[in-house]
Amino acid sequence: MRKEIRKKIEFEQVLSSAIKLPMVHIGREKFLRTELQKYCEDETVEEAIRYNPAYAGISPKTIDKIANNCIVFEAAKVSAISFAAGIPGGFAMVGTIPADFVQYFAHILRIMQKLCYLYGWQELIGENNTVDDGTKNLLILFTGVMFGIESAVKAVSKISLKMSIKAAKTLPQKALTKGVIYPIAKKVASVIGAKMTEEVFAKGVAKVIPVVGGFVSGGLTFASYKPMAKKLKKYLSELKTADPEYYQNMRKKTGSEYSEYIEAEFVDTDDTVIQDDFI
Repeated sequence: MRKEIRKKIEFEQVLSSAIKLPMVHIGREKFLRTELQKYCEDETVEEAIRYNPAYAGISPKTIDKIANNCIVFEAAKVSAISFAAGIPGGFAMVGTIPADFVQYFAHILRIMQKLCYLYGWQELIGENNTVDDGTKNLLILFTGVMFGIESAVKAVSKISLKMSIKAAKTLPQKALTKGVIYPIAKKVASVIGAKMTEEVFAKGVAKVIPVVGGFVSGGLTFASYKPMAKKLKKYLSELKTADPEYYQNMRKKTGSEYSEYIEAEFVDTDDTVIQDDFI
């Protein structure tokens, strides 16, 4: 058993398995409408769905309140699941990857989607749990932000500039699949895999003790999940995609042409906007 735990976990394998779980998908439109209608007029909600909450002028205070509630909700759910997995026989192993790790990252993806939608990003996971290569790289980078990996932080910051310029409705696929972004995502995935391997080994020791191991595992999960979610929330809230003043100033500069401008098709040109020494 210990020999299997020591084998390095491939994060991309965990991510692919987590994406397939039925409970992972968070529909952006339904989520935003459900959460925002508690605080905003219908017209504002529809504009937030059409573009993003910051563009619709929704205050950061309101978005932060919704985001905090989402974090508490998802953290409680994932900790309960981890407790069950901490009891011997609770969940079986998926190959060399503990099933509770797949469940854990399924909830990472859930809170990631919710926070991204609140802070100005578009649909990440399709209705049938479909994810293209570019978006998968972005999910890896967002996870890297949660783990505090600097290269992921810098890369997402660059990508967000493209997203904010036109309140873009589509992700910059070329930037995510070519140039420097692809190798950065691969590097970040490798670092996350190494960190996960260490975590599995630590939890494996706890699970030797029945029941008590469940409390230890659940406690470790809660202690790691909530701070990671809050780190992502803080990071996303500081990007231009989450800044109402940015869009207000953009309107003032461009006048009535702005609405027509952001309706234009989002076209990738080259990767020069992403060129930086990230690693």
